[in-house]
Amino acid sequence: MRRNEQFRPGREPLSDHPSLTLRRSHVSGPFSFLNPTWARYAPTTTIRGQTKPVSLAQQQEEEHEHELTPDATPPSSSVKARSIEHLWRSRDNRKGRHPLKVDYRAPTSETGYLAPPPTATFSAVARGILRMATSAPVWDVSWLVAVTFTLGSVVWIINAFFVWLPLVDPGTEFSGEVSLGGGISAFIGATVFEVGSVLLLLEAVNANQTGCFGWALETELRKTENHAGQGVTKVKPSKDECRHHHVNRRNLVGLGRHLTHQISRDLSDGYTTSSPDGRSFRWLPSWTELRTHYLHELGFLASLVQFFAATVFWIAGFTGLPGILDHLSQRVTNGVYWVPQIVGGTGFIISGLLFTLETQEKWYKPAFHVLGWHIGTWNFIGGIGFTLCGALGPASNASGVEYQATLATFWGSWAFMIGSTIQWYESLEKYPVERKNSDDASVQSGE
Repeated sequence: MRRNEQFRPGREPLSDHPSLTLRRSHVSGPFSFLNPTWARYAPTTTIRGQTKPVSLAQQQEEEHEHELTPDATPPSSSVKARSIEHLWRSRDNRKGRHPLKVDYRAPTSETGYLAPPPTATFSAVARGILRMATSAPVWDVSWLVAVTFTLGSVVWIINAFFVWLPLVDPGTEFSGEVSLGGGISAFIGATVFEVGSVLLLLEAVNANQTGCFGWALETELRKTENHAGQGVTKVKPSKDECRHHHVNRRNLVGLGRHLTHQISRDLSDGYTTSSPDGRSFRWLPSWTELRTHYLHELGFLASLVQFFAATVFWIAGFTGLPGILDHLSQRVTNGVYWVPQIVGGTGFIISGLLFTLETQEKWYKPAFHVLGWHIGTWNFIGGIGFTLCGALGPASNASGVEYQATLATFWGSWAFMIGSTIQWYESLEKYPVERKNSDDASVQSGE
């Protein structure tokens, strides 16, 4: 049995799209017993007035005939490209993103694609950073998730300064800094993380399941050197082609922009509920949907673990408030303050690891080029810091242990801050364009 046959077809939009053809040998994921997290689609082409898909064998033959030039510089504006490939990734799907992979080599035929430039260049990244300061799509649940976790990380960094800095320089300590400043800021930070985890789970429950790719293909007539008309297919982002709820300002989650294009799925007794005004919304899936779909979704499982971890961790934030923690015995403190930190921190580690693995085509192959991979990795590191703080807590009366425990909170908070900031950037880049490299040209044959 080939690897792609081990995955459950139909659990995600793993079927031919009206204008795209699924490359079935490129359906993958880190675990074969869960739903796939990656899929690639080849666009159809028009030949002599008839539209037909580009066969995998044809595309592979063309790729092997012309090796990619590693140092090839992509264009600064839209130019002809040899081929394009639509990527479906489960994380990008939840975030309302539409990845496109482009081969920027010159076309081998008279017709080709007029493709956008890659979004990993210095100028594109600078524009993305500027967008973070000028754009606030409050109707976008993915943006809310990112900003909420970023604010929560800021609060935890402040908390770390309150409890760690007096140990580094006792002269800077002021009255109530550790008990009041540390206790209250920890409670606020834990509460913000809990809110972000609820939004994260809500995002996973309302993920689009209909295969939205969000790119428009238009035929342009361009002049050649001999003044003859030459047709090229222009590829450009289009909100009109998007069915993700992220572009709909009328609701936080639910139906997408064009209700007439909304495809109803039937995973159980009716997966999607569509109201006449388009205000579809769901807090929790049914048990049948959990059993048949969501419990096979790596992204949903990671979000569920994150929610559980944040909820347990919030207990430590509450019991750490001034007037509560200082009235507890050491044994009770260990049970209601340090243990929830250990359990919650461990959950953050597992969640970060699952989010990282979700972005990988294989469990052992890191996806350095995917933003979500870095987000999951930094959250994984942050979880280690928070867990280490809780593990050292019961022995914090010993010399040097308290210093290391509070220091772990400090660098763990910064790790969460880095991951959340990248997630903020990710939530605003809805149309990422990747450059096709030599690894993409080396593919296995067969469907």
